[in-house]
Amino acid sequence: MYLIKNGDILIGMDGDFEVHRWGGENALLNQRVCKVEAATPEIDSGFLYWYLKPEIAAIHQRTPQTTVRHLSTKDLYVIPMPSIGSDEQAVAGQILDTIDTAIHETEAIIAKLKAVKQGLLHDLLTRGIDANGELRPPQTEAPHLYKPSPLGWIPKEWKMPQLYEVCTTIGDGVHYAVRRSAEGVPFLFVSCIRNGEIDWNASSYVSPDTYREIKIKGRPQKGLILFTVVGSYGHAAQIDEEINFGFERNIAFVMPSASVIQPRYLFYFLSSLVTKNQVEKLVIGNAQKVLTLGALKGVLTLLPTFEEQIKISAALDVMSTRIANEIGYVKKMRVQKIALMDDLLTGRVRVTPLLEGDTP
Repeated sequence: MYLIKNGDILIGMDGDFEVHRWGGENALLNQRVCKVEAATPEIDSGFLYWYLKPEIAAIHQRTPQTTVRHLSTKDLYVIPMPSIGSDEQAVAGQILDTIDTAIHETEAIIAKLKAVKQGLLHDLLTRGIDANGELRPPQTEAPHLYKPSPLGWIPKEWKMPQLYEVCTTIGDGVHYAVRRSAEGVPFLFVSCIRNGEIDWNASSYVSPDTYREIKIKGRPQKGLILFTVVGSYGHAAQIDEEINFGFERNIAFVMPSASVIQPRYLFYFLSSLVTKNQVEKLVIGNAQKVLTLGALKGVLTLLPTFEEQIKISAALDVMSTRIANEIGYVKKMRVQKIALMDDLLTGRVRVTPLLEGDTP
């Protein structure tokens, strides 16, 4: 048994070979977890941690798999070390630690912002915004401003139509298997819609000819809302640009009636817990849950005045933009981190100027 301490380098030997740095209290090492220590003071442990990550990833890729991959200590002993001085190693490790910390801190900020957005979404869709641009006080503080409804207490001025009453069209995607292509027009599956967005990189493609054959009642257009209804149901995403694409029948589409309901407001409403709680009661099936189009059309909506809808969606857009900016920042830092690892771990870019106190 080996004792592991805070900061020790550990590698999982089964399944996915991953390099981690222990961040807990002293503990005993599991037999299928490898502890790696520098053999000499000439190897900086901080540098070694980062250096091993791509090396172990490469071993993982070339290790044959039957059921579960297994890493041998023999694979570790033959990893070549670069001819970089220990002082340079230490600086390189510190640089990578710094950007990694910044990434984790920004991810924590994103998680907090998402939680704040969910709270704001709930407040805006149950209390709304008054004539002064402020959230109405809660029902417990101002009962005269609210009325009871099947969805709970809502502002007196609000209406509660069913979804089909505020839309021009509600339908679903292609009901038959389509021939896919290596390129062409994007074709979406349920897995492409997550966190209020469409992951176009996860889409398949159909040829332009196949796309023209697809029979969808409402051609994709700006403002259209997609809503997953089979399997991983209840995820909404809005089309914010004019783009051709197709999608499977497990995705429904909702075209808001722009004279009745603001499209952006309806997107946020369909993304809310108010909708989610309704959908949970409407889905049918055991192994695979399904929200039928009939049930979707009957979902109750909350309808403030058009002016208030605009205010609500604008407030949520501000939060959405802030989250998107932070996500974009994290993506840039991840790209920068990969580039830095490639440069610093190979010695391609030297950190000697930093050691000399100059700006590199």
